[in-house]
Amino acid sequence: MKKIVLKALKSKIQGDVFTSKEFREFYSVDASPYKIIPNIVVIPKHEKDVINIIKIAKKFRVPVTARGAGTGLVGGALNRGIILDMKKFDSVRISRNYAVIGPGVIKGKLDERLKKVKKFFPPNPSIGSYCSVGGMLGNNSSGSRSLKYGSVIDNITEITFVDGNARKITLPKNKKISNKIIKLAKLVELKKFPNTTKNSSGYRIDKVKSAEDTHKVITGSEGTLGVILSAKIKIKDIPKKRILLIIGYKSIFDASRECMKINQTDPSAIEVMDEFTLHQIKFKFVKNIKCLLYVEYDENIAKKEKKLQSVITGRVIKKLKRKQDIEKWWRHRDLALHHSLRTIKKEKRIPHVIEDAAVPVNSLPKLFSLLNKINKKYKTKCIVYGHAGNGNIHVRLAADQIKVKTVKNIAREYFDWIIKLGGTITGEHGDGLARSEFIKKQYGGKNYEAFKEIKKLFDPNNVLNPGKIISKKSTVIKNLEKL
Repeated sequence: MKKIVLKALKSKIQGDVFTSKEFREFYSVDASPYKIIPNIVVIPKHEKDVINIIKIAKKFRVPVTARGAGTGLVGGALNRGIILDMKKFDSVRISRNYAVIGPGVIKGKLDERLKKVKKFFPPNPSIGSYCSVGGMLGNNSSGSRSLKYGSVIDNITEITFVDGNARKITLPKNKKISNKIIKLAKLVELKKFPNTTKNSSGYRIDKVKSAEDTHKVITGSEGTLGVILSAKIKIKDIPKKRILLIIGYKSIFDASRECMKINQTDPSAIEVMDEFTLHQIKFKFVKNIKCLLYVEYDENIAKKEKKLQSVITGRVIKKLKRKQDIEKWWRHRDLALHHSLRTIKKEKRIPHVIEDAAVPVNSLPKLFSLLNKINKKYKTKCIVYGHAGNGNIHVRLAADQIKVKTVKNIAREYFDWIIKLGGTITGEHGDGLARSEFIKKQYGGKNYEAFKEIKKLFDPNNVLNPGKIISKKSTVIKNLEKL
């Protein structure tokens, strides 16, 4: 079968086709703890290549998985069959209030282009210098300023993609497809969707309120509904002024209890860093400081800062107004993942499968209590940081010894509680191999059936990134590279 597929690809496409062990090994991993070796790697040259690749995949029932820059944390772009590296789709066309971009554009490069015209694209993952915009679309990425500006799904107005039937579709322009999506949107139980401001789990059909929203079902779909060719994104004016306040607390519980009150002051960001992470910063903190909150404002600064000062009990350690100082301290937060890895010895790291849950902000203290219970029960320790204003906390677990089966038990227990709290199993990193099997539990049977109908509409032969979102098998520990 591989030889037949390879022959068909080489005769039908102008892009590069690779089958060497070195290429397949390179594309078998990403930033997650998983590994799956693909059969073939293709770097398509243009949209006709993508259409022909999917036609071939459909004919021979071979999986096709689109890949961006490989920065994903849950194995969303890993699969057998054909891996599509979309790096050649890197066009950028900037207009007054929007830009049309290809999925292969690196976010850092896009930021540089936009900065020249005093604009920015709001979603800002901490790995933004290196991730691709296609990957951001696939995961419905967010970042620290989603509190004010929303996730990718809130900043996209149009998507052009090739579905599993090899049809080139533009949503919401395609009225026929849009009408079918709207009918499916009426099948869902909205009360079963997470009560959170960020959510990257399942298909976001809850965001489809009218024909103008139908492209949103593609955002966050992890390449399971189509291979994105281009997207029209919203861009905004860079704020003229910003202020960043670094607030110290005696415990992460004290900090989390204040997030609701701080949210009411309308900040652009509220970020949290725990004791382990703040100790990686070269700054002399007062001894009893065990946790930091980053609170940023970018409009009505004086008024909002005054309101903040009246509601917090934490200690303001730094008040930063100069651009270079603000960026320096944001780098510390953006390096939290790097700092957490430095803090945990390699042999003690536990695969990060629970690292991205989000809960209603008033439930944050309960989330941290849950983590304490897990630490006690499984003899683990955890490093936490993340987007406290959205209730989206990133968790890194460590232990002296732990069995692979225990990783699954921890995930099951943690996600059960997150769902009970009205939260989501993933706020911005996606489901991938780590969480797809838990989607039905989060959304319930009726919504899961609606998700299956969405998959059937766009990919009836299940060739696009199979095993993600709609999943029949348990993959949370199956493809772990090593423990």
